[in-house]
Amino acid sequence: MKAMITTICAAVVCAAPAFADFQKVESREDFVALVSGKTLTRPLVRLQVSPNGEISGKGAAWSVSGKWQWKDGYLCRSLEWGGDDLGYNCQEVKANGGRVRITSDRGAGQSADFRLR
Repeated sequence: MKAMITTICAAVVCAAPAFADFQKVESREDFVALVSGKTLTRPLVRLQVSPNGEISGKGAAWSVSGKWQWKDGYLCRSLEWGGDDLGYNCQEVKANGGRVRITSDRGAGQSADFRLR
């Protein structure tokens, strides 16, 4: 379960549109506009990403907290889940309407799709 959370800003297991349908979020301003006031959701995960660099929420039954910054076109975050340090990772963010795809390791790692609610 914790491996699923590591692909977050920091996790909807359902048929997702093709990768080509998602557009890369290029700037901090675009990222903030996308997530501000919204909750990123997928089964068992609910996260809030605030404009001031905070991440909070729940993953399964455990709390998630962390910090983020936008660096060189990527969402770079440090994250704790249930008291475990998941480390620092810079992640590619892509959006498609009400969905966000976050891919670890600057787009070369695992992806997680979230709904914006």
